[in-house]
Amino acid sequence: MNHATESARIRNHPRYKELVSRQRTFVASLTAATLVPYFTFILVAAFAPQLLATKLSATSIISIGWPLGAVFIVGAWLFTGLYIHRANGEFDDLTAEIRAGGIV
Repeated sequence: MNHATESARIRNHPRYKELVSRQRTFVASLTAATLVPYFTFILVAAFAPQLLATKLSATSIISIGWPLGAVFIVGAWLFTGLYIHRANGEFDDLTAEIRAGGIV
């Protein structure tokens, strides 16, 4: 079977659209969950920097901006891990089913 025939067979599989839709929805959700807080942080830093300059406590030398920035970085790593976990499970299983030609 040549590449064009295999590609057409996969695109016409009834579960292919489901796979694409689920992946796009999941990726869009993770993207929004990453970018909305990040850009909010940047906007606050630009227009209300005194909020991020607030100290964690009266005796602290660390402002609230540092831990928030760290949380965004760690959150992006966690979202990446979440995507990998779901891609290696649900999405790979559905892809294998589609490539095999099975209809469930």
